[in-house]
Amino acid sequence: MDEIALVLLCKRPVLGFSKQRLAASIGIERTHQIAQALLACALEDAKNWNNLVVIAPASEEDHDWATTLLPSSKAVWIQPQAIGNLGKRLSELDCKLRNKGLKQLVYIGSDAPSLTKNDYTDCRIALQHHDAVLVPATNGGIALMANCTPWPVLADLPWSTDQLSMALIDYCRRAGQSIAIMEQRSAIDKLEDCLKLITLLQHDLRSARRQLRALVCAIAYTLQNRPARF
Repeated sequence: MDEIALVLLCKRPVLGFSKQRLAASIGIERTHQIAQALLACALEDAKNWNNLVVIAPASEEDHDWATTLLPSSKAVWIQPQAIGNLGKRLSELDCKLRNKGLKQLVYIGSDAPSLTKNDYTDCRIALQHHDAVLVPATNGGIALMANCTPWPVLADLPWSTDQLSMALIDYCRRAGQSIAIMEQRSAIDKLEDCLKLITLLQHDLRSARRQLRALVCAIAYTLQNRPARF
């Protein structure tokens, strides 16, 4: 298969189990709402993807849930992730999808709503001339990663740190792979990241982004008017 598949790695939003650093600032209910809104943004991109979409839930137990996320008319595969750190899960997922015949894969999560339509277009183009494409996140992580050749072994990279994107770039280059590095995009992990969305998404007309921005504006208003504690 020569089509470019979009692979969405996602967790089922569960109250009290999402983004603990954000929950410490705004509470578990608001954090749950943010997690749902972020997933909606990623699904919005998946709906607009013209080729196959692979949904990779974090657990085999969420297989049935994953089947409900996109319209039945959409070409969708469900491939749950394995156990281990994100690097190990990505490597195993990449291997399974290639064994099924896929060759060009674009990986996203559900925490980078600032990815644009142009980012996906530019990624498609760059993937025709490079082994890998990377959109670094402003926090040092990764907003999007794509490949047309298998990844090097990823388990030993510094996942969940601000050194990840640079480490992955270096790792690919040392493995002899060419890599295209695109413009940074914001990732959502802390309250400050959320509040930046008010400006970043101000002119974004995509429905899920508008709903996410409205939610963040409401949270910001609540925080501004919260009684001081003494």
